[in-house]
Amino acid sequence: MAAPLLLDLFPGTDPQLRDALSVRETVFVQEQGVPLEEEIDDYDGVAWHVLARVGDAPVATARLISLDADRVKIGRVATLPDYRGQGIATKLVKLLMEYARREGFSEAVLDSQLEAMPLYEKLGFVAEGPVFLDAGILHRRMTRKLDPIV
Repeated sequence: MAAPLLLDLFPGTDPQLRDALSVRETVFVQEQGVPLEEEIDDYDGVAWHVLARVGDAPVATARLISLDADRVKIGRVATLPDYRGQGIATKLVKLLMEYARREGFSEAVLDSQLEAMPLYEKLGFVAEGPVFLDAGILHRRMTRKLDPIV
């Protein structure tokens, strides 16, 4: 029997941040060639992070930052290669959207790598604006309204 997937939401001051950064370093720095100094930034300390574990092993992560009183930005969505295609990233993004909604935010934005856009489109995000380079990788801005809690 496979170990269950565990999701944990925590602030950037939590010691679990090192596990989230480890996943991001594997995916973005080692796999995609993003310079470490661009991957780790000042937002990590003030963001809310979600970490997925299988057993004790961290396998995926994402973060959420507040842009203003109404909008949040989801970013740094990363899943280790052996765990891709299992819906883990979808669960991370849904958890962050639900948290943002509960906190009173009305819109989520993200900058998607072009190949990841179908994942976000399935979650209701809509592409807008031109394609742009971020850390040498083609991206496009996507937005989604967060339905109010009733």
